[in-house]
Amino acid sequence: MSWFHDLQNDQWHGRKRLAALLDPDDLPTGRDWTRFMDGLNASPITDIFVGGSLLTSRNVRDILHSLRAHYTGRVTLFPGSPEQVTPGADAVLFLSFISGRNPDLLIGRHVESGMRIREMGMDVVPTGYMLIGDGPLTTAAYMSNSLPIPSAKKEIAVATAVAGEMLGLGALFMDAGSGAQQCVSPSTIRAVRNAVGCPIIVGGGIGDAAGIEAAWQAGADLVVIGHAIESRPFQLDWLPHPEAFSAKANPAEEQV
Repeated sequence: MSWFHDLQNDQWHGRKRLAALLDPDDLPTGRDWTRFMDGLNASPITDIFVGGSLLTSRNVRDILHSLRAHYTGRVTLFPGSPEQVTPGADAVLFLSFISGRNPDLLIGRHVESGMRIREMGMDVVPTGYMLIGDGPLTTAAYMSNSLPIPSAKKEIAVATAVAGEMLGLGALFMDAGSGAQQCVSPSTIRAVRNAVGCPIIVGGGIGDAAGIEAAWQAGADLVVIGHAIESRPFQLDWLPHPEAFSAKANPAEEQV
């Protein structure tokens, strides 16, 4: 089963997932890297995302090679640019920046990378990326040259999500941006969850177990943690277990 079909199947059965977002520029090195990998393998993390809005010192290819040698779970590319798409991952989020109005992020970079991704044979996940928040300015907002959807404007988030699903996007990624001071609110997640049927990924600004659990309870299928793991890479015992928030089988399925 492909990564995306696995995500859809987990959504159908109410199984939650938890991803660590690894920015190659902000990871431990040497023996600390091995220690970090041991901790991730022993943690409740179900997925690893790799990528960043801006990489300046380390490349994705080297990180993927090392991950394959140390990590036993699923690895997905969350690329901030076409240069970050390299072989070695299970899947790639083919991101369409639907909350912004930058045409380069709606189709331009996809044209640059599409043929190369097809040759790599990775599972491609057409994903509507929605940046949500009120500031201060995040790296994602600055690098994308796009304004986030204001946190208080749930109706805009819902309309954007619905339009993305109508365009055929397979998943939605609601992001406050790496290191954001506020995460996407549960009320916004819930409003989008009630409006669309596709899997919802939520990340940005979530720094504790309560924030992860709130996102799951509001309807997120996969929660992404980046900065909170980077800031304390050897202290992962605070992460909650997704199994504890798995729902019963889909009622429609029980009637079959």
